[in-house]
Amino acid sequence: MRISDLLRNKGAAVATVSPETNVTDLLERLAEHNVGALVVVDAEGEIVGIVSERDVVRRLNERGPQLLDGSVAGIMTKLVASCTPEDSVDQLSVLMTERRIRHVPVLVDGRLAGIVSIGDVVKTRMEQLEKSQEQLEAYISQG
Repeated sequence: MRISDLLRNKGAAVATVSPETNVTDLLERLAEHNVGALVVVDAEGEIVGIVSERDVVRRLNERGPQLLDGSVAGIMTKLVASCTPEDSVDQLSVLMTERRIRHVPVLVDGRLAGIVSIGDVVKTRMEQLEKSQEQLEAYISQG
């Protein structure tokens, strides 16, 4: 299965935030969209980072409550792993496991076209396993 198939099933909407957004507003947006990470884009729509709940918690532990008044630019991950719609879910699983990341933006010609979470990957895997099980059961019952 390709990332394009996964996006077709889940949708390609991506919540974004600017680097200047303060952390309190970031938390509101994460809750509003019920997501664990937002892609950070500049005024031209270029990806400049990604910021997750994990980033907030770790930096909050390091810096204390004043972090909430700071900007997303101060806590975001700047080196963003990405994939394309042509990549396979298997390839993405390996990337997520090796890099220990949970959210990967999908790029088409360098532009943001979607985002895939570890939950999306697990859901896809479960659906594939269920389909295989149904096929095996049908094959055995015909035999």
